[in-house]
Order: sequence, then C-alpha cells, then structure tokens
Amino acid sequence: MTGFRGLCRFAIYAGLMAGTAVPASAQMLSFAPIDRSAAFPQAAPAPQAPSNDALVAPDELPPALKRQIVAYSGNEPAGTIIVDTGHTYLYLTLGGGRAMRYGIGVGRDGFTWSGVQNITKKAEWPDWTPPPEMIARQPYLPRWVGGGPGNPLGARAMYLGSTDYRIHGTNDPTTIGKHVSSGCIRLQNADVIDLYSRVNVGTKVIVLPNASRQASVEPAVSIDRGHGSQMTARIEVRPTADEPVAPPAQTQVSLMSSPRVSILGIPLRGL
Repeated sequence: MTGFRGLCRFAIYAGLMAGTAVPASAQMLSFAPIDRSAAFPQAAPAPQAPSNDALVAPDELPPALKRQIVAYSGNEPAGTIIVDTGHTYLYLTLGGGRAMRYGIGVGRDGFTWSGVQNITKKAEWPDWTPPPEMIARQPYLPRWVGGGPGNPLGARAMYLGSTDYRIHGTNDPTTIGKHVSSGCIRLQNADVIDLYSRVNVGTKVIVLPNASRQASVEPAVSIDRGHGSQMTARIEVRPTADEPVAPPAQTQVSLMSSPRVSILGIPLRGL
C-alpha cells in the first residue's frame, strides 16, 4: 500500500511539473522578437519624380545660336544685358572684355521695341495669363496656362520694368533665331535657366532697335528727360582664346539714356 501511495504521489508531482512547463515555455516565446518581414514586406520607397529642371536638355541649335563666350569691347559694366533685336542675339557682359551670347527669338514685324529697362521680377516655371490685347488678336488662346514644360513662357521669366514684356523660355525651341513673338525675348529653356542664374532683380537691359548694326534711336522715338547723355552699346564678336565663335561681325548702337522703354507704336503687352 505504501508503495502504491508513493507511486501515486510521484505521478501527481510529475503531472504538475509537466503542466507548469508548457505555460512557462509559451510565455518565453511570446516575448521573443517576431520577424514580420515575410507577412508584412516593407514597400520600396516610391521613386521621386524628376524636377522640371532635370527634364530640360539643350535643344539642337545652329552653331551661331548656341550659348558661347565672345569678345566684348563696349563700356557697359559686367552684368548688363544687351539685346541685339535685329540679329537675334542676347549678350550678358561678363567683364574682362568678354560676354556670354545666347540665341533668341524676338518680336515679329510691328511688335519690336527698343529702349532701356531693368529686371523687376524673376519667376521659375511661371504661369501664363494672356493679356487682353493678345486675346483680342487670338481669341482661341487659353485664358490661363499653369507653369511647366508646355507653358509658352518656358522654364524661367524675367520681367522688364512695369511692362508685360519678359525675357523668358519657350515651349517651341524652333522659334529661336526668328522674329515671331509679340515683343517678348525668348531663349531655349536650357539657356534661360543659365541666364536666370547669372542675373538679379535690378539688372539693366538694353534692347537695341530692330535695324542695321549702325543705327541710332531718334529723340522723337526715344524719351529723353533732358540729361542729354549718350549711352553706347558696342558689341564686337571675334574669336577668343578658349571659345569658338561665329565669323566676325560688329554692332555699334547709340541710345539716348532713359529709364523708360521706347515703344515703336505697339501695345505694351505680349509674348
């Protein structure tokens, strides 16, 4: 009997030990690190869309219209913009007898202008709202176009004085080198981004008349405030030591100094 009781006690003790071992093991596993990667795989980060600037590549232009450094022998200080309307070039004086030259598109017949202005505003990928005068001429135009590669103002815009004229990019690079706009000065997007990075608000802009390279603005057209001083913009293009350029040519234009734009009988708005 004693042996039987002892056996029963042993069986009960063994059962109790077995019953407590399972919960202890389960509790330990419940605190173990859990690898959720199999059941909940981490999604790869979404690729960031490239910026509009990253999408801009230089368009293929004739060699003479490509951005290049040329010699400059005029008196304008570094940082001045000179627009040669007749020959579709824009020059940014660099100092040291050099200038950066860009091919541009300018106003078509009846929409050219000349004078002196300053950059009063700069904008990246600007919106475009056609002015009423342009809509009157072209009623099919949209009333507003958001900034982007399809916008006719292109990648950058630099606003001139209190007018609606701008130096801006374009969504049609085939117009560079042509007289096609409503008075604005357009560059291919890669070039206007480059120019935009080099100039500030307040930069002086000299727009030469749409005439021969020997031309002068008559007092009846230009507005003179009585100072009587002459401002000469002289562009002489010749090869430099480190940059190939187009065959030599020369520009010399005298302008009456004035802070206001000289308008040749055209509206104050347009592209």
